[in-house]
Amino acid sequence: MSGSVSGGLTWAQLREVRCAELEGAADGWGRASNRADAARDRIDKQLLVGLTASQEGEAAKAAVGRLRALGRNFQYIYTECGLVRTTLNSLAQDLRGPQRQLQDALEEAGGLGFTVGPDGSVSYPAAGEDPFTKERLRGGTASGRAYLRSAPPPGFTSPNPLAAKAQGIADRIAGALGRAAEIDARYTETLRKLTARDGLKVTDAMWADASADAVAVRALTTEYLRAAIPLDASAAERLAWWQGLTAERREEYLAVHPDVIGNLDGIPCAVRDTANRDNLALLIGTLEGADDDRSRTMLAGLSSIDEQLRAGGHPPMFLLGIGDEGNGRAIVSYGNPDTARNVSAYVPGLGTGLDEGFAEDDLKRARDMWAGAQEYDASTASIVWLGYDAPQLSLDDVSGNSDVMFTDRAEAGASAYGGFMAGIAATNGNEDPHMTAVGHSYGSLTVGQAAQRDGGIPGVDDIVLVGSPGTGADSADDLGVGRAHVYVGAAENDPVTHAPAKAEARGMGMGALGGASAGAVLGGPVGAALGGAGGAAAAYFAQDAQTRESEIWFGTDPAHEDFGARRFRVDDGPHPVVGGVAAHSNYFNPAKDVTSADNIAKIVVGNYRDVQLDGHRRG
Repeated sequence: MSGSVSGGLTWAQLREVRCAELEGAADGWGRASNRADAARDRIDKQLLVGLTASQEGEAAKAAVGRLRALGRNFQYIYTECGLVRTTLNSLAQDLRGPQRQLQDALEEAGGLGFTVGPDGSVSYPAAGEDPFTKERLRGGTASGRAYLRSAPPPGFTSPNPLAAKAQGIADRIAGALGRAAEIDARYTETLRKLTARDGLKVTDAMWADASADAVAVRALTTEYLRAAIPLDASAAERLAWWQGLTAERREEYLAVHPDVIGNLDGIPCAVRDTANRDNLALLIGTLEGADDDRSRTMLAGLSSIDEQLRAGGHPPMFLLGIGDEGNGRAIVSYGNPDTARNVSAYVPGLGTGLDEGFAEDDLKRARDMWAGAQEYDASTASIVWLGYDAPQLSLDDVSGNSDVMFTDRAEAGASAYGGFMAGIAATNGNEDPHMTAVGHSYGSLTVGQAAQRDGGIPGVDDIVLVGSPGTGADSADDLGVGRAHVYVGAAENDPVTHAPAKAEARGMGMGALGGASAGAVLGGPVGAALGGAGGAAAAYFAQDAQTRESEIWFGTDPAHEDFGARRFRVDDGPHPVVGGVAAHSNYFNPAKDVTSADNIAKIVVGNYRDVQLDGHRRG
């Protein structure tokens, strides 16, 4: 089609363009895309699941590998055919504008008795009267100008009263032809890119090419699709928007904008999962072959998540968010949050980014929470939410990193987390689902900041804080769910839960600096070290006298009686001298702290009476 609307376009050709035929062709590409999607779905959710559950050995492994490759090929077909479909539909829509403009101009010319020439010029008859000779003014022909900057000087305008009308019509015809030619050029360039290489195997290079294709089609179809997405609406309004779309339009959004739909709070979780799995393949294709550390790190995380998703099994995994902005974004659920009666959403903290460690350790924490909750209520979904940039450092170097010293990242994450939970609350189909916000380490600050926003965390009934350096709140009453529904796990050997108040830390720093200076004068490097330590200690105790006993880094210690939360029992964990910071990481792991893991599971399902409580910190 595209060749029929090219450089030498005439108004007759534009008039005869059949936009409905373009849409018919788009429907054909859409059917091919849908068939490929159905085939991929059958491979991933039926054949692979059955094969891995019933067969073992080298032959079974080889068969699984070939099926996964075939599923990836079908996914590529689905993506590329979907892009062609949307491009053709968008082309039809864009061409309708200049086609209507042309038709209106032709109808006006006919009504005035004008003649439109093959080249778009407009001839008009004699009309009016010469004021001197009293003769009728001669007719003429007006040539169209696509750009009004090329209009002739006023002195050359014919005095015939019909001349100006003819010129206006000719300009509109020329403008319509110019717009159509420009549209054709843009779409021709993109459609020529939407070609597959020969062969049956989809390579990494082809996925990288598919990612570039998606970017090109998104840019081309902004007015057709992207502009209608309700980015600034509430989660409930977005859900209503999605439910009001036709099946065909939904398919187009999934094919062209999986990055937006998959991360849009308020869209049903099964839809987000579909979109994000497609976007995951595109992101992997983009990062394949990159030689910088950030790309390699993120690619390892994405590949690990992709492998786990493709492995299937029970519970079903849902990819509710994925992206490469900042340190990476990933939201994974075990179980469907739209159908589960109990939904927990865990926010990781210090040092977390989209890497292989997150894909292995943090996803395991979410799965462990799901498995624990299953013991009490089978209708459960457990989410790990990495929707913000947590401070990037090791616990061994907290003092040297400014990101963890402030609340900026937690505040930014709080807004995103609140939006996500509003989406889950909107799409969950139960009349009164039980929702729990879980924060670990710096993630507990993020949850605490979200809870202190106007309206609190949408839909949340309970808040669980483990390994917390504080929430920025003075009291559990500030978190919006009532102090009886704020639960805290704090291992005695977890150094993060004993983080000094900021004033104490500043005093230690200044004391160490002063002591080191004096010690250096008296005893060189050794004296500096001893003097620094002594100065820090003296400054700590001096500052400590001015600080509330219950205050830690980010406000009141959540485990302290002053905060007023319900502290549940956890294992003390290994002493830092022996186990380093291991006590900070054991809360979710039933193999290392079964008491903590079981208590969290009971809270997640609302089994409050059986939660084992512990005494508050005092003094």
